[in-house]
Amino acid sequence: MIIKPKIRGFICTTAHPLGCKASVKQQIDYVKKHGPIANGPKKVLVIGSSTGYGLASRISVAFGCKASTVGVFFEKEPEATRTASPGWYNNSAFEEAAKAENLYAKSINGDAFSDGIKAETLKLLLEEVGPVDLVVYSLASPRRTHPKTGYIAKSVLKPINQSVTSKTLDTDKGEVKNIVLEPATEEEISDTVSVMGGEDWELWIDALEEADLLAPGCQTIAYTYLGEKLTWPIYGKAAIGKAKEDLNRAVHSLDSRLQARQGGAYIASMKAIVTQASSAIPIMPLYISLLYKVMKDKGVHEGAIEQVYRLLSTQLYGKKLLNLDEAGRFRLDDLELRPEIQSQVENLWNDVNTDNLKELSDFQGYQADFLKLFGFGFPSVNYEEDIDLMAKHN
Repeated sequence: MIIKPKIRGFICTTAHPLGCKASVKQQIDYVKKHGPIANGPKKVLVIGSSTGYGLASRISVAFGCKASTVGVFFEKEPEATRTASPGWYNNSAFEEAAKAENLYAKSINGDAFSDGIKAETLKLLLEEVGPVDLVVYSLASPRRTHPKTGYIAKSVLKPINQSVTSKTLDTDKGEVKNIVLEPATEEEISDTVSVMGGEDWELWIDALEEADLLAPGCQTIAYTYLGEKLTWPIYGKAAIGKAKEDLNRAVHSLDSRLQARQGGAYIASMKAIVTQASSAIPIMPLYISLLYKVMKDKGVHEGAIEQVYRLLSTQLYGKKLLNLDEAGRFRLDDLELRPEIQSQVENLWNDVNTDNLKELSDFQGYQADFLKLFGFGFPSVNYEEDIDLMAKHN
């Protein structure tokens, strides 16, 4: 099968195994080039290791700290006539690369919100790994089936109390247009908190603690995005914002518990990048395209692997010049939120339209990063090659 990208809106329904492998190798090479992470973790559980910040975390601790890793994700496996989803190929390539360097790496594919996958993960840790010293929580899902009640909650991308009109980008057509976001109902807000808040993170730590799988000094970290004025209508003053408040509630509860083990719980606010999740959020594709333009021009652009490596090497384990805000969050979005960068982005936002989009933004870079999420656009890959989807791609 010759695999080409098939894009529908913010979703690509195909993924290229060799391209995903090239993406993983590129990130591994970055970590190796920048050297070991001093005093890093040795046994790590990454909940949500498919792509983006979760995958970058797994790569960074494995190849920067020589850590044993267990990754949990929910991805489609390949079929004879249908590609796997990119996260499946990513973690397959990661495991292959890790094992080639005698690093322990195993993955569990299933719904991380469920009791069953938690139990399967605990069993694997008990039998093969032992207590973990870092738990990374990096789930991004539009829905959650509650493990106790069976209630299916669906998150929404809506403001609170009033409708909001803003610019957005139709990435299929390359058109800048206005969008009206209607306010979320109380039920939608509650559902969004259930999906994107801190309860499931707490349930994972509960399960690990009960199974005596938290090592002395164990730390846990969850990722978030806070943004600035342009993105507040969909992040801060929105249903997602309420979920982030619940994440803040959870981190304080977890931190007090882990401090008793000489560990701690943290949130890291990360930079806006192209992910499958951010591509689906109104406002964000246009904002990211403009942000990329400004940050690349200033030479301060970072992707997921650069962000996570900096977090681990200079903040979580570096213990030097910690960049914490008043809420105790690591601020890896510090470069994005520099006043001069936000001012330039806001000026471009006010001026951008369909006709000048390519001139004022890095929409081309946005599109390239989007395709790379699915394994397309890597020069080392022959995309005319006939691929056996069921074969192991070495």
